[in-house]
Amino acid sequence: MTSQNAHFLRRVLPYAAIVGSMLIGTPAWSQGNNQPGPSRTDTINVPTMKDDLAHRSPDIHWPEGFDPMTADLFAHNEIDVDVSCQRVWDRIIDAEQWPKWYPNSENVRIVSNGDARLQADTVFRWTTFGLPLESRVHEFVTGSRIGWYGYAPGTAPTFYHTWYLVPEGNTCHVVMEEVGKGHDAAHFRETDEGLMHRGHNVWLVTLKWMSETK
Repeated sequence: MTSQNAHFLRRVLPYAAIVGSMLIGTPAWSQGNNQPGPSRTDTINVPTMKDDLAHRSPDIHWPEGFDPMTADLFAHNEIDVDVSCQRVWDRIIDAEQWPKWYPNSENVRIVSNGDARLQADTVFRWTTFGLPLESRVHEFVTGSRIGWYGYAPGTAPTFYHTWYLVPEGNTCHVVMEEVGKGHDAAHFRETDEGLMHRGHNVWLVTLKWMSETK
């Protein structure tokens, strides 16, 4: 093991306990939290879907059929990252590397475009929240916006996940929102309404950490 890899493991291992607690429903990080790490233990309850709808961004571009107000499931999360939006963007579009730092993603594989990174109209397959999905990039504005559909291969889209990056001085404000409709989305809401919000908070916290790591 190289010294660089050893350093990486020493820093990432404490996050395992946080990630586990967030996904099973114990107190999670509050949205907008700027200080990820095991030393901070916020005990704010995970927002409900109603709370997330109240905080949704008016600047998100939703495709037809994915209105948050008529969704079966909706989550809004945001965080400030102390680096440029380009650095954050590079982490987001490098999809096949997600499983190395985002534990709620598995087997990410780009199946179109012949590129190792996401771009306009990219199709990729992966597993998240225990669901094997195919996704297709719908919106792609370099350094600023990316959104993709999620669906079981061969079926109509049932999820739409989007990111919106806003430069604020030397930092980047990252907004993540997702709409779900249909059986799987309704089942999540009925059995664990905060699951998607908690999972996305994990994504933002680890994205922040990875982006800020030199």
